[in-house]
Amino acid sequence: MRTKQSGPIGRPRGFDPGEALERAMLVFWEHGYEGASLARLTDAMGISTTSMYAAFGNKEELFRKALERYTEGPSAYLARALEQPTALGVATAILAGTVRTTTRPAHPHGCLGVQGALAASDSGRGVRDLLAAWRNDGCSRVRERFQRAVDDGDLPPDADPGLLARYVTTLAFGITVQAASGVGRDELQEMADAALRNWPLP
Repeated sequence: MRTKQSGPIGRPRGFDPGEALERAMLVFWEHGYEGASLARLTDAMGISTTSMYAAFGNKEELFRKALERYTEGPSAYLARALEQPTALGVATAILAGTVRTTTRPAHPHGCLGVQGALAASDSGRGVRDLLAAWRNDGCSRVRERFQRAVDDGDLPPDADPGLLARYVTTLAFGITVQAASGVGRDELQEMADAALRNWPLP
């Protein structure tokens, strides 16, 4: 007796790894690492668990790839913000980008890099460590940019680049948590504007 199915089981014809990864990213973004069950992921991706493992590895490896996609896509505003000509411009662009990205109507609210492993158990330690490193890397890049601003005279010589970077990134992470809680874009932007009113000028 012949079966109707031929070819690799579970991977539909026309399988697009990029589209599948985009869908997985959205599931992780909305539900976090632990909340994103294999059934939920494979259903969103339109493939079987077997095909998921074949194409992306295990769940943690899939999450790593999804975080890379998030960094290059929704979170790419950070790289653009660092190119602003002034430190205040950098800080303003980071917070505006955070507000915009975490409150888009067609996307989950909040930030994959912040909420992804907030409630991860011991089994999710690798993901928790990955996200901590991801957040610290972002802060380090901002600190380096602010150090350049001090060296260039765009920030006062006594300004602390590390403290300013931690201030801006902590504000950004706070915005993402508030966005995930349903706080609206306008209110978050007002808060961001208020937070930068006393920015140190040269």
